[in-house]
Amino acid sequence: MIGGEPHERTLARTARRNGHRPRVLSTQAGDVGLTIPKLRKGSFFPSVLERRRRIDKALYAVVIEVYVHGVSTRKVDHLVAALGVDVGISMSAVSRICAELDETLAAFRGRPLDHVTFPYRFADATCVKARVGGRVVSRAVVVVTGVTATGDREVLGFAIGDSEDGAFWTEFLQRLRQRDLSGVELVISDHHLGLKAPIAKIFVGASWQRCRVHFKRIDRPSRPVNG
Repeated sequence: MIGGEPHERTLARTARRNGHRPRVLSTQAGDVGLTIPKLRKGSFFPSVLERRRRIDKALYAVVIEVYVHGVSTRKVDHLVAALGVDVGISMSAVSRICAELDETLAAFRGRPLDHVTFPYRFADATCVKARVGGRVVSRAVVVVTGVTATGDREVLGFAIGDSEDGAFWTEFLQRLRQRDLSGVELVISDHHLGLKAPIAKIFVGASWQRCRVHFKRIDRPSRPVNG
């Protein structure tokens, strides 16, 4: 890389050696200690390794999977150590690894929706607990699922907000339209007034039907109390 052997003087030389730096490479077979050459000018990194990655892709997948299921970053470190990676993994490293999920999620939420027509759409919302600003609060998660003429289903989009009011639903449905979503004929949802009005406003000309599941839940008689 530097154009010369140790202590060799050549016109092709571009830099000089400057010792080595230690590095631990964690693999499924165990930890491997490496000494990577340093340069006085510039940097060198073996092509066989991926820059700034201390654990292999399989272990990356494990870290991301358990994090998605709600395991804390501190417990992830204990899990990684139990898998045989003696050096463990720091909380900052877990956060950095899982930040890659944001890119995947952003690409999914912004993908074009013109690859097929979804004449039927289900719109619904649910409330979940989330940590915001150091507090656990209730957040609304809204989801729209599309159904093709052949019955195939696909999640078209979702969003998280403070509540499922009309303004929030309107903004969310407008973003779906901006992603080339068209051809709607029927929208199915519950009887929430904050949702019905935005559906009529954004999906002009589409029919609306009340979700039978929500309807049954409301009309289901309460169970008698014994005694």
